[in-house]
Amino acid sequence: MARKNNLKNWIGKIHLWLGLTSGLVVFIVAITGTIFVFHDEIQDVTQPWRKVAPQNKEFILPSKLLKTVKERFPDTNANMVVYQNNERPAQVYVIIKEVPHNVYFNPYSGDLLHIQNLEKDFFLIVESIHMYLLLPEEIGRQIVGISTLIFIIMLLTGIVLWWPKKWKNSSMNFKIKWNARWRRLNYDWHRVTGLYSLLLAFVITVTGLSFSYEWMHDSLYIIGNFGNQYPEENTPPTIEITSIKIEVNPIDTAFLKTYAILPNSGMFFVWDQGEKLPIITGAYPNSLEFHHQSNFYFHPKTGEHLENHFYEDKSAGLKLQEMNYGLHTGQYFGLTGKIFAFLASLFIAGLPISGFLIWRGRNVKKR
Repeated sequence: MARKNNLKNWIGKIHLWLGLTSGLVVFIVAITGTIFVFHDEIQDVTQPWRKVAPQNKEFILPSKLLKTVKERFPDTNANMVVYQNNERPAQVYVIIKEVPHNVYFNPYSGDLLHIQNLEKDFFLIVESIHMYLLLPEEIGRQIVGISTLIFIIMLLTGIVLWWPKKWKNSSMNFKIKWNARWRRLNYDWHRVTGLYSLLLAFVITVTGLSFSYEWMHDSLYIIGNFGNQYPEENTPPTIEITSIKIEVNPIDTAFLKTYAILPNSGMFFVWDQGEKLPIITGAYPNSLEFHHQSNFYFHPKTGEHLENHFYEDKSAGLKLQEMNYGLHTGQYFGLTGKIFAFLASLFIAGLPISGFLIWRGRNVKKR
């Protein structure tokens, strides 16, 4: 028994000092996560240009939108167009004077709706704090990544510290004594919210790690495929450069063929990578949701359809990689998932505060 208590004391010290070391970063990352979860819903209310009146007309072709952008900003290299459903604008991502922008168009008329400076967008600033703490990317990514790894250890040591000595008397470990003094109330809050948010916190933390570390992103592929490799999934079709006269813009052909294959999709993109690489298109079931995508490859000079990569044909590992963003934000499970992700992130943000107060309260009591 004494050995067990000694081990638990050491685990308690590890939990404490890791928490004091990483607590501020965990709080910042978690609280910015709660702000970002509902960014689409909030922006739809506050930014009227994110919606257009649906029309019974075909979308304007991507080559015309890219031409408009290049005429307006001659020094840019716009090469990707994203189409949403019939009530949302088309958008072109472009770098203007070394600053990233999204240029939004009415998808039926091609009229310019809005030019969005991504360095000044509130939610993208929040996302940058969440991922890099507004530091240089390579530095901030490491600080957030290391703090996230520490937080995983905190979750594991927290379970050990929570674990009841005797399960028959464990009911108090599952609830908060609301009429207790503030120190006991804070202690119960820290312990109980940590327990109930454990599973969601673990999912959010692990999926978040894949944004900091390539090895974690690769691990999702390996885990999802049970160690099997499918190299053909990451190998684009070979391109033979020809001197065939182009009569139709290949990027338009690629988009139209993709739309014909999956006309009921809620979101499309078409990306011209240059004449030495295939044009890639993607189709998603729902607008603004980045999972369940099917991809198609086309010749950059002729628009010839080269290869299909439907969602249902992808390996489990690749599907897991592609759903990572949706799992991290709760988006994968719709509004319910976002609500749970919001609450879990809120509880995570509260853990460093309540943990610090526990430590501070004990030190004050000793004096």
